[in-house]
Amino acid sequence: MLRALFIGLASVFLLGASAPAGTIYSVDAAASSLSAKVPFFGLGRKSAGFPEVAGTIRLSRERPEDIELDVTIDATALTAGDNLTLSRLKGERFFWVDEHPTVRFVGREMKMTSPTQGSVDGDLTARGETRPVTLDVSFDMPPAEAAPDDIITLTGTTRINRYDFGMKSYRLIVGKYVNIELRARMVPQP
Repeated sequence: MLRALFIGLASVFLLGASAPAGTIYSVDAAASSLSAKVPFFGLGRKSAGFPEVAGTIRLSRERPEDIELDVTIDATALTAGDNLTLSRLKGERFFWVDEHPTVRFVGREMKMTSPTQGSVDGDLTARGETRPVTLDVSFDMPPAEAAPDDIITLTGTTRINRYDFGMKSYRLIVGKYVNIELRARMVPQP
């Protein structure tokens, strides 16, 4: 029995632990972005943009459900339609970028509903709070058919309750739910 254990451990050591299969992509920061829209006064919407997106995505053609998606957004670079909104969003009542300069989504499981659409379950961290989130995703080509050197564009959408992330100010003016859209151009790593 000890011999079998030793042989098993030796083979793992010599061959390397089994790494997850798949292609690893880097998010092309220059061609990727995140936007957020929230109801304002119940009549219109306010938008914010997050132009600085970085991260990696591992996709397996054989097992797309085993996705590893790790995207970080620079909250200090966020944009808004006017300076007052921008200062409020960056301030303590919303993103509090001085204390929490990044927003992060880590996706761990994907369910495909068609060759190019599905959903990714993961965790969103904003303002120091982490909550489970499902990101509805759409690819510009079927991931199962992508060659290892193909560039893929992923679009993801979700709706979150801003109160879950400690952003509870201006309840009578700003809506509770925020619609988020991520566009990520995924470039295979060499």
